Amino acid sequence: MKIILLGTGVAIPQKDRVQSGLLVDAGRDDGCSPVLLDCGCGVLQRIFESGYKHTDVTNVFLSHLHLDHCGDLLALVKANWLCDVTKLNLWGPVGTRQWLDDLLVAYPYMQDKVEIGVTELSPRQVVEVEGLEVECVRTVHALPSLGFKVTANRKKLIYSGDTEPVVDIIDAIDVSDGIDLLIHECSFPDTFDVTNHTTPGTLAKMLRGSSIGRIVLTHLYPQTSGFEAEMVKVLAEACVCPVEIGHDLQIIKI
Repeated sequence: MKIILLGTGVAIPQKDRVQSGLLVDAGRDDGCSPVLLDCGCGVLQRIFESGYKHTDVTNVFLSHLHLDHCGDLLALVKANWLCDVTKLNLWGPVGTRQWLDDLLVAYPYMQDKVEIGVTELSPRQVVEVEGLEVECVRTVHALPSLGFKVTANRKKLIYSGDTEPVVDIIDAIDVSDGIDLLIHECSFPDTFDVTNHTTPGTLAKMLRGSSIGRIVLTHLYPQTSGFEAEMVKVLAEACVCPVEIGHDLQIIKI
């Protein structure tokens, strides 16, 4: 399984970080296309820079509907349409269908030119797409949100989306087998007292003792600048596994 971090930032502009998004490729030889998890502003350009074609992306999972996770969705739809790809499968939490319908009202010229199938997902729901098994994980944010556990070729990753530390993430880390990769938001250093998001200390407290092969931190606010080494140290000591700060266009293979 191949993962490309397209955007590791947030809604506030930062050098070298666009908003949230990553590609997951099952890595099979039977024609499976990459699947996109989140599509914040800047992600469409990052798909191009990654070497993949945006027209290969016809399945998109949204963790939630904040702009920094879905702001480029319609831009992707239009880019595909201009290249004669008019179908897209969109997966997201409750409210995704109404959000898309309302968005398309502002762009009536596109309504009859594209076909977007919307599936609203619930925690623990499992879907199979492009050689991937995607299980939805309950998360806690400011509006309906989901994390995703993705399995392919016996390899497992969890992408948290935006969330406070939640026991559901731990439950999704199989106690007997663990997971190979955790891509978890770590929005602020521990000098901040936050809700709806995670800091290294709160994440370490939750993950201590879990079986995780590797942790990559993403969704980094500008306030994390200068604290990266400390953030990594806190988690590495608690989880006893490699921990790193993610960066845009980083390629991870598991």
